[in-house]
Amino acid sequence: MPILYTTKASATGGRAGRAVSENGVLDVTLTVPKELGGDGATGTNPEQLFAAGYSACFLGALKFVAGKEKVKIPEETTVSATVGIGPREDGTGFGIEVALTVNIPGVDRETAEKLAAAAHIVCPYSHAMRTSTEVPVTVA
Repeated sequence: MPILYTTKASATGGRAGRAVSENGVLDVTLTVPKELGGDGATGTNPEQLFAAGYSACFLGALKFVAGKEKVKIPEETTVSATVGIGPREDGTGFGIEVALTVNIPGVDRETAEKLAAAAHIVCPYSHAMRTSTEVPVTVA
């Protein structure tokens, strides 16, 4: 696959630390939610970041497929991603589950469902979740 864009972000401190993009535009304090044993301090967490990225990417895919189908997507269109984390049944680590909710005001349900289904094919987050994309891990 020809890569059109590459970026990088780094984290220090794990779930209670900091994450920064290579250009410095993203610079967030990471905190552990109370539900995962944290103190509830102000900050974000990997699940929120994943939900934000997935919802934005899916909305981009939705606009892409709508454009191909000559359907106008209103500015008020939203995609919400709900991300949950919990222990895997095999006891060897954690897993995530994701659900997306698409709201396209003024577009009939049948058209919205067709667009959402097509966007689910186009969106790289959806593709990665669906195919369990291999991620190489190297030690620097």
